[in-house]
Amino acid sequence: MATEKREFKSISGEMLAARFDRPDGKIRGYALFAHCFTCTKDILAARRIATHLARLGVAVLRFDFTGLGSSQGEFANTSFASNVEDLVKAAEYMREQGEAPSILIGHSLGGAAVLAAATEIPDIKGVVTIGAPADAEHVLHMFDEKISEIEENGVAEVVLAGRKMKIGKGFLEAARNTKLLDKVAKIRASLLVMHSPIDQTVGVDNATRIFVAAKHPKSFISLDRADHLLSVEEDAEFASEMISAWATKLLPKDAPQGVAEIEHIRVKETRDSKFQNTVQAGSHRFFADEPQSVGGADSGPSPYDLLGAALGACTSMTLRMYADFKKLDLGAVTVDVSHKKVHFKDCQECTQSEQQKSGKVDRFERHISIEGKISPEIADKIVEIANKCPVHKTLEQGAKVVTKVN
Repeated sequence: MATEKREFKSISGEMLAARFDRPDGKIRGYALFAHCFTCTKDILAARRIATHLARLGVAVLRFDFTGLGSSQGEFANTSFASNVEDLVKAAEYMREQGEAPSILIGHSLGGAAVLAAATEIPDIKGVVTIGAPADAEHVLHMFDEKISEIEENGVAEVVLAGRKMKIGKGFLEAARNTKLLDKVAKIRASLLVMHSPIDQTVGVDNATRIFVAAKHPKSFISLDRADHLLSVEEDAEFASEMISAWATKLLPKDAPQGVAEIEHIRVKETRDSKFQNTVQAGSHRFFADEPQSVGGADSGPSPYDLLGAALGACTSMTLRMYADFKKLDLGAVTVDVSHKKVHFKDCQECTQSEQQKSGKVDRFERHISIEGKISPEIADKIVEIANKCPVHKTLEQGAKVVTKVN
């Protein structure tokens, strides 16, 4: 995906900093992300979610609320109500750009904000909350000892997640007056509630209250051992994968990449980890990566995994075509493929002249299993037909790769 810096005006006129994560190729939909109380648009969870949605063809706008991150204004002058209004303003900005969001995603207090804003934003098809409180007043417990000072002086400095922030009296009043569950009951979009059962900041009972208040369709996913901020990469990755899988049903059918008449595959770096790439083959999108042992994130098959998969799939399909043509009662085909580089002199399958070569050769070993019993004659024929698989021929005969640089 390509990430663009954006900005738009808040409800009070300050400029809010945003990032727009644009997927490569045709865009299937737009999402709006609201960060947690003490966070910014650039936290790990936000970046991972944007990357996974971009893989599906969904563009994501994530922004800093007033007075946080790179946005203008004083956080002390904000309230939960103004945060909700800024979220609505963000959606209006997207609509003006021709990028109207159909999915809202909110983390912690941002989750509460998307629940409150969902009925005020047209055409929302899906709402996702991650570790969200069931009422905005819940966050006041994070600075109980300062509440009397805020009420008396109108503002006080509090420390949240190791960060000093000024909280104004308006924030207290708006949080206390918000009846969030009443708003949840009015949401007509699909709802996905995600929460960790060991969340020490916002207890999992909040997820239960949100889920019970919501109308169907609604889903719940437990984030198991995750902390409130999804600060561990594996937890952020899992949440992102689940959101992507859930969001798929809300999106229009994907369009093939490239010209329809030409077999076209596009591979592009995500820059979210060292080797991770998005792959689009026709209307199919997935990640390619390397194992963690060589510096990758292991978020998808490696290039040689894909090459082995191509050989295995081509073999199975070729055998099925042959069986159907010959009207053979052939059981389900399974193909296992392994790959390694061996010295030419150790390659028993190589010709004598090839064994005299120096260096190494790529050796693919293919094991074909057929469900049920087959005769020796059929087994020999299976080997013969498997060797006619187009990918097999390409690997053995070689191919010409023409490279052009734009």
